Amino acid sequence: MPLIKPRTRGKQIVRHIARLDRENTEALYAYAAFLGESTDYVLNQVIDTVLAKDKEFVKWRVDHAHSHAPHTVGRARQSRAASGRHTVSMTPSSSGSHASLSVS
Repeated sequence: MPLIKPRTRGKQIVRHIARLDRENTEALYAYAAFLGESTDYVLNQVIDTVLAKDKEFVKWRVDHAHSHAPHTVGRARQSRAASGRHTVSMTPSSSGSHASLSVS
């Protein structure tokens, strides 16, 4: 009987790139084939299963419930702005007859 049960419902998925040992990669793909599931699903279930058994970590998470995930989206936007790209905006004049152009 497999330790990881086949998927029963969907969850929100985010992209994460990781490097694995060759042996772990082989085991991951083999177990996914055994279950008839994706490798993403197997990795998520392994994390859920193993970390739930660490009582010290479970207790620590209660006291540190905020997100520890990096905010990569914000950094990408900041780096683009810092790379010398400019924004252009047009604003109407107070008289309404013409607009002014602003570059920052």
